[in-house]
Amino acid sequence: MKIAFDLNGVIRDIFLKTEQIYTKFYLEDVEDEMSSEYDESKGEWVEKNDSSSFEYGMNLPVKSMNLIDHFKFGSQDELYNFFYVDFPMQIFGHSPSINVNTFSVLNNLYTKLRDDNEVYIISDEMGKSKPATLFFLSKYGSLIENIKFYSNTTLLNTFNEFDIIITSNPNILSLGNLNKKIIKVKTTYNEDLKSDYIINDLSELESVLVNLNLI
Repeated sequence: MKIAFDLNGVIRDIFLKTEQIYTKFYLEDVEDEMSSEYDESKGEWVEKNDSSSFEYGMNLPVKSMNLIDHFKFGSQDELYNFFYVDFPMQIFGHSPSINVNTFSVLNNLYTKLRDDNEVYIISDEMGKSKPATLFFLSKYGSLIENIKFYSNTTLLNTFNEFDIIITSNPNILSLGNLNKKIIKVKTTYNEDLKSDYIINDLSELESVLVNLNLI
């Protein structure tokens, strides 16, 4: 069997770190932009708030993968730069794991599965988030040596490659089972998507794997 652990929402919590970085650089320490105009009644230049400036803000919790609905930017390009140009290491490299014991559970499952199965970590990544993700996995001491990155264009091929996928990704869950086992990890952004197997986090996965005769 080829078994894939999807990274985000299963192992890594990128949205907590995203919230922290966004707050620091877009909401805190940001003074109202001021501009000047001539007030004829006073006969002098006065400063006024620039009401035309873009208003940044967050809409949490994250309930969809359309991230610009939750982390407000003036354009998709600005959102892309935030994640993949300006702060990829802070977001993808220094995000916390889902729980304090996530990697302990993950490595324990790996040692039980590796003799009879091919075990992978898969992750939806672009640009500089790839080296940042490798740093994240190294920092937390992942024992899984097989790592595969995918994108929207390669998602279906990646999906077809595995027999069992543990994921929170709505784009994978929406593909259905298609003669494979999809184990859903519940999050705020996949609540409406169904799966034959649903867990809250990796600590509940072993019992599912036992039922599937994999452990």
